[in-house]
Amino acid sequence: MADKLFELKIITPDRTFYAGDSSMVELNTTEGQVGIYADHAPTAMILSPGVAHIHDAEGNVKAAALHSGFIEIGKKSVMVLAEIAEWPDEIDINRANEAKIRAERRLSSHEGEIDVARAEYALKRALTRIELKG
Repeated sequence: MADKLFELKIITPDRTFYAGDSSMVELNTTEGQVGIYADHAPTAMILSPGVAHIHDAEGNVKAAALHSGFIEIGKKSVMVLAEIAEWPDEIDINRANEAKIRAERRLSSHEGEIDVARAEYALKRALTRIELKG
């Protein structure tokens, strides 16, 4: 059991994905990967697609895919507002691989105008899902 815990909530538009005490959470942000412990300096960050590692009060580590959103860090709590959050068993690996291939084709295509940012984001989401499931 961890000495210092904080309340972690991960909320998506359609559900409360996770709510519980945690000793640490590791997340990807637009500034890079961060690890957050209890008593972290209050701040806000922008979430980037990636695999999050939730260290719960019992010492277990749970991995989840998080895509886009915001993180609000308080002294005793962390709130993650994510566009999408998925546990490994919620991911269809075949669909993720197909999405990766489509995104790579869009990025390598020189025909017409493509939305590069949208294709790069789709690729990041697919790679995150593949990493988590792999």
